Amino acid sequence: MKLSELLEDGVVCFLNSNRRDESLRTLVKALASSGKIPDAQLFFEAVLKREKIVTTSIGMGVAIPHARLEGLSHFFLAVGVQKSKEGIEDWKVIDRSFVKLIFMIGGPKDQQTEYLSILSRLTEAVKNEERLRSLLKAKNSQEIVDLFSGC
Repeated sequence: MKLSELLEDGVVCFLNSNRRDESLRTLVKALASSGKIPDAQLFFEAVLKREKIVTTSIGMGVAIPHARLEGLSHFFLAVGVQKSKEGIEDWKVIDRSFVKLIFMIGGPKDQQTEYLSILSRLTEAVKNEERLRSLLKAKNSQEIVDLFSGC
């Protein structure tokens, strides 16, 4: 599955909060509203549990929180674009940049190979600095989707 397909069928949120948990909750609520997850609280707790193990910040202002749970039938992606100049202050980052882009992955617990493939393609795609700048300037979800065409 291509990233562009996950995004076309995914969720994009423009975030105003500079707090990690509030930003994550916004994305989880959007996923629940779109029917991607049956239990928003369970998924939110799984994302936070994973975050406590080690930060999902990968540097460059990007974080890739994720959770895989029993009962989910397919993978999905939610994108959060932080609109404040400061970014998310309380995310543990591996470099000195505040998180401004969140790519939340969710899917079935028993599909490790597909999950790793999605994570690898996403990580490779966000290494493109021009794409990152364009994502931060995007005005709507279609612009976000378009930036991943071919990925």
